[in-house]
Amino acid sequence: MKNEMLAMILAGGQGSRLKKLTQNIAKPAVPFGGRYRIIDFTLSNCVNSGVRNIGVITQYQPLVLNNHIGNGASWGLDRLDSGVTILQPYSSKEGSKWFEGTAHAIYQNIDYIDSINPEYLLVLSGDHIYKMDYEDMLRVHKEKNAALTVAVIDVPWDEASRFGIMNTDENNRIIEFEEKPTEPKSNHASMGIYIFNWSRLREVLINGFTKNVPMVDFGKNVIPAYIQSGDNVFAYNFSGYWKDVGTIDSLWEANMEFIDDKGGLNIRDKSWRIYSKNPIAPPQFITQTATVNDSMVVDGCFVAGKVEHSILAANVQVKEGSTIKDSVIMPGASIGKNVKISRAIIGENAVIGANAEIDGTKEIAVVGNSEVIGVKTDED
Repeated sequence: MKNEMLAMILAGGQGSRLKKLTQNIAKPAVPFGGRYRIIDFTLSNCVNSGVRNIGVITQYQPLVLNNHIGNGASWGLDRLDSGVTILQPYSSKEGSKWFEGTAHAIYQNIDYIDSINPEYLLVLSGDHIYKMDYEDMLRVHKEKNAALTVAVIDVPWDEASRFGIMNTDENNRIIEFEEKPTEPKSNHASMGIYIFNWSRLREVLINGFTKNVPMVDFGKNVIPAYIQSGDNVFAYNFSGYWKDVGTIDSLWEANMEFIDDKGGLNIRDKSWRIYSKNPIAPPQFITQTATVNDSMVVDGCFVAGKVEHSILAANVQVKEGSTIKDSVIMPGASIGKNVKISRAIIGENAVIGANAEIDGTKEIAVVGNSEVIGVKTDED
């Protein structure tokens, strides 16, 4: 039986630009917005779009990500008509199977995809913050009789050289792909979201790898091959909120925008919920010495200090006399007495000892997961 569309989420990235925050976890597993991990947005988009068969391709430090996704129950993916499968590198008689690029990761999982037998393959990145109806993108794909549809978003012209740029004609057909051009011809940036006719992509990948033609990466290899061969390749224009949180600055900015509800992400929209696997925690406890303004403080937090325009994730402790401003405190972090934190990201289970000062005025300050700053006293 042929299923209409299977989603494959590429979630194996190391995320080296996030530095200390991804030393022991994959980028899609990095906490975001107090209650979520980055991959929650892509998974929730799938569920809300009616895409209920999902493969998640992992590679770098997958333990936290695997535990977070589990059997998919938090997203309603543990039913008879749905499922989420974790796909990790493996070895065979041909040797190791480390994924060398985005397209290579799909090629190495052809057997899994064939077992689902989809008509269309939706390829997604697991490290972006956004809401998108993939069903609408599939509708456009069908209307255009496309072999490949690429989601694009118009970025500021002065930032276009940071992205893969899709140049289109008057019918929105992609006629040229440029990887991070120094002088871009358009500002249509690829979002790393693709819909392929699976039978055609399968043929392209197998032919390429069989004949030693490079087909490792979608942007560098596959999309140009499609264009050159005359396949129908179209752009799908997206105009909503979308953020690539691959750098410390962009991750901090996205969290601050999340507090301010800027850009139309609208996390309170019950018609398009963002689901996550959240720990069971007691209610937050805000003491009489605490002041909390313009902030998000979630379950399990103990706050005795001052919190301004910040996010405190689950089970964070902020002791008396401490001030947190314009910062993101990730789950389980402990902030001692009389600490000053400004414009910073504090990693999971980090410990900040009494009287420490972390100032990110010039550059966003980062404390790594489980890192200890200063000396923790018994009172902390």
